[in-house]
Amino acid sequence: MHLFTTEGAIVDKPAFHTLLYRYFFFDWLFKDMGTGNLFERAAAVRHNREQARWLPIYVLRWLWWGLGFYALGSVVELILEATTLATLFYVIGGLSVPFNVAIAAAWIGLKGLHGPV
Repeated sequence: MHLFTTEGAIVDKPAFHTLLYRYFFFDWLFKDMGTGNLFERAAAVRHNREQARWLPIYVLRWLWWGLGFYALGSVVELILEATTLATLFYVIGGLSVPFNVAIAAAWIGLKGLHGPV
C-alpha cells in the first residue's frame, strides 16, 4: 500500500512489525555521533538533542505497559489464583523498569548535559 504526500510523492507504508518496533524502541530516531568529521558529529549531536524531545513519550509508553502487565498479574493471582501465570505477567511488567531507567539516562544526557562535542 502506498501513501501520498501533499507534494504528490509516493511513500511506502511501513510494515506492521516496523511500526511495532518503532512504538517501543527509539534508536531509529537518533544518528551516530561517533562517525564523520567534526562538522558531521556536531550536526549529529544537534539532531540527537532535538530528537530527545520524544523520549518522555517512550517513558510513558513503557510505564503504562509495565503497570498494565503488573495489574494483569494481580488480577490473575487474586481472582484466578494462578500464581505461575501471574509471575509471568509480573516479570514482563518488571522489565519496563530498566527500559525506563535507560531512557531517562539518555534523556538527561542529551537534554541536561551540554558539554563539548
